[in-house]
Amino acid sequence: MMRVLVTGARGQLGSDVVAELERRSAERTRSRGFEVIASDVPELDITDRDTVMTAFSAYEPSLVLHLAAFTAVDACETERDRAWSVNALGTRHVVEAARLVGAHVTYLSTDYVFDGTLDRPYTEWDEPNPLSMYGRSKLAGEHEIGAGGLIVRTSWLVGRHGANMVKTVLALMAGDGPLRFVADQRGSPTVAHDLARTLVSLSLERRSGLFHVTNQGTTSWFGFACAVVEAAGGDATRVEPISTDELVPPRPAPRPPNSVLDNTALRLSGMALLPDWRQSVGALVRELIA
Repeated sequence: MMRVLVTGARGQLGSDVVAELERRSAERTRSRGFEVIASDVPELDITDRDTVMTAFSAYEPSLVLHLAAFTAVDACETERDRAWSVNALGTRHVVEAARLVGAHVTYLSTDYVFDGTLDRPYTEWDEPNPLSMYGRSKLAGEHEIGAGGLIVRTSWLVGRHGANMVKTVLALMAGDGPLRFVADQRGSPTVAHDLARTLVSLSLERRSGLFHVTNQGTTSWFGFACAVVEAAGGDATRVEPISTDELVPPRPAPRPPNSVLDNTALRLSGMALLPDWRQSVGALVRELIA
């Protein structure tokens, strides 16, 4: 039976990816099913090369979905060695071990590899120019993947699991006063369980190269917060637009003002695009408050 290894399996996206893999395996006949190996720290510390090599030798996966990452964008600015160690060197260890057992690797990357200065959405063939330590370390991870591997970039991820902006807005709604969100950063909010389906499809098909995968449509964080409040049955007039410069306290890591990723490769490959972000975020909000 084929084995599929997921790193970062208990994270926001990893939880949905594992569930999607298990669902797909259950739908197949026993001879065509696969075993899902869900790994995360502490059992698989990707910064420890010996641990990674030992684990891959024991598991002998055919497919690796490498989702483990240090994603605290602002913390990366001060914990730079940790960012390099997890996002770049850790990815090198995963790729090296995967090659020894002949496994295909899928790597999750980010809109933060771009500086956000373009006046249009970014395609897979636009040149990266990260502004932050997080973006630089994730781009370094992309460079470790090499020929034959799959890189999937996404943006503004939210979901059922872990901390994310939907949960932040819902928590703020419980308080008094206005909710202030920046209106000068634009992107495509992406719901984890939508992304998980396409990520798993691309991986099981052994696709290679670079794909942008986001929910469709764009908004600002201000527009996003308004949509979440409305979906939760609240008063969206409580949400006030501010500029990034007005954030208190200011954020250590610079954000790209334009984070919109055009899903060009996905569209030209004839694969289904993710639903509009409003539809998926609205459904997520209703699920979380039910």
